[in-house]
Amino acid sequence: MDVNIINRDADAELATEKVVGQTHAAALAALQAIPAFEPVSSVDYQSDGRLLILADSRSYAALQESLAALSPYLSVAVLWDGKRIQNGAPPTFADVEVLSAKFVSLDGYLGAFALTFDCGEDTPQQTTFDLVLDLHEAPAFTMHSPPQGYFHAANADSFARALAELPEMVGEFEKPKFFAYKESICAHSRSKKTGCHQCIDICSTQAISSDGDKIKVDPFLCMGCGACATVCPSGAMTYQYPRVSDRGAQLRALVNAYSAAAPKSVAPVILFHNATDGRDALAKMARGLPAHVLPLEAWHVAAIGLDVLLGAIAYGAGGVVILGADSVAPQYADATRAEMALAETILHALGYSGTHFSWVDANVAEAKIWNAPAAETVNTKATFHLSNDKRSTIEFAVEHLLQHAKLKPAEVKLPAGALFGNVVVDTKKCTLCLACAGACPESALMDGADYPRLNFIERNCVQCGLCVTTCPENAITLSPRLLLTEARKQSVVLNESEPFNCISCNQALGTKAMIDNMLAKLAGHSMFAGAGQLDRLKMCADCRVVDMMSNKHEYSILTGKTIT
Repeated sequence: MDVNIINRDADAELATEKVVGQTHAAALAALQAIPAFEPVSSVDYQSDGRLLILADSRSYAALQESLAALSPYLSVAVLWDGKRIQNGAPPTFADVEVLSAKFVSLDGYLGAFALTFDCGEDTPQQTTFDLVLDLHEAPAFTMHSPPQGYFHAANADSFARALAELPEMVGEFEKPKFFAYKESICAHSRSKKTGCHQCIDICSTQAISSDGDKIKVDPFLCMGCGACATVCPSGAMTYQYPRVSDRGAQLRALVNAYSAAAPKSVAPVILFHNATDGRDALAKMARGLPAHVLPLEAWHVAAIGLDVLLGAIAYGAGGVVILGADSVAPQYADATRAEMALAETILHALGYSGTHFSWVDANVAEAKIWNAPAAETVNTKATFHLSNDKRSTIEFAVEHLLQHAKLKPAEVKLPAGALFGNVVVDTKKCTLCLACAGACPESALMDGADYPRLNFIERNCVQCGLCVTTCPENAITLSPRLLLTEARKQSVVLNESEPFNCISCNQALGTKAMIDNMLAKLAGHSMFAGAGQLDRLKMCADCRVVDMMSNKHEYSILTGKTIT
């Protein structure tokens, strides 16, 4: 082998290490220089060490080992729903209560687990515990992320971890309240009609549920993944750990520090990873990270949504890589990939070439990260701050990207389910009942005040579909798109109609289209076969009553009295 080649390679490696050291050290210093973020409120747990062990005949040996390891530290009770193995009786253990009963259900969280069991009586019984060790083959909690304080011994590793951690789970504990919820702009439901339910569907802890026209979140079950905020189209659900505004400060600091340390290098790529198995995966990378890849730790990578992705590019990053470790729920990976695809669609429509966003599984992280060059980004970095208002942040980012883009389309077609778009009204079907305007949680659809008219502001529309499900005439469809002209901020008329006034008193009654539609549907009905019956449909309520009372026959039927 040529010695000169070896030396050149060695020199290149040393130069690369030097650049990596400079850029990563500068980025780390920039992050540390950011003032402390405003603290978030906390959620408090209290555990007195009352442990429930769920056991059966199959797990008898594990039960014995568990009692030997945990009884000195915790107050233990056992629900035994296996065979009676000692003279026809359940097993007995010194100083341990054994309930011989059939397991029914388990709910709750650290310090507040509620066990329901059946002893063969008329009604099941219930009792509470602080901690649970589940030795059953099938877990009591089937969600991807079960509650804190619950341990399912699915294998030798998880069993060993449970025996090690359970004795430490006694006392008072707290965790951040990871979310904030603004009910007034939530697009979940109106008048028992369901619109958006994405946060409910995606939550891996089942912490989110429907609560009438709004949703509710159990803060004790929430583990802080932030996926609910990522998929929320309106911004009603926001992530707090950290807030998007704080994440924006980190991104700006990283990109600016990198640019100052390596001004002639390619644009930096931001690498998000979690603090557990994501961090471990990075530590195992033999070559470390390329000079242009800047790691940024997150509590959970599922909290990285469209606002952060586009914001990073607007700040001058050449891309964003998210490291998907084994602990990430499958639905979170799917949702994040969908956010990335949406962001990529927007960037490509504006002429920014290359692959800007990628989800990298931990088992192939090193190869993927080293083979992921920076994509095309802006020449002028944005100076605005990311906001906790999701839609405002996206709008600022898109406006900056559009300003410096090669292409300037009027609109970008988006896939179904996107959080931006138009509402299309079939004016032949629409009667201007304005039920859609009443159902719209974002004031995207509005009435025309004193005139029968349906107005629309596309900027406000979150494509939740409440207008579609509410419309009695099936006259509305959604058209996902990102409108890039000023027209998105302006009120446009989707439908309007000539007003119809009461034929008796001339007061406003409705729209001509609505009255005509009603007359057409009821013209053949037997109740309206009499002379003048259809005309009453053209009257207001008061005039209709007066007209009925003026008919002697109808008056007698309605009142039981005779007009003389």
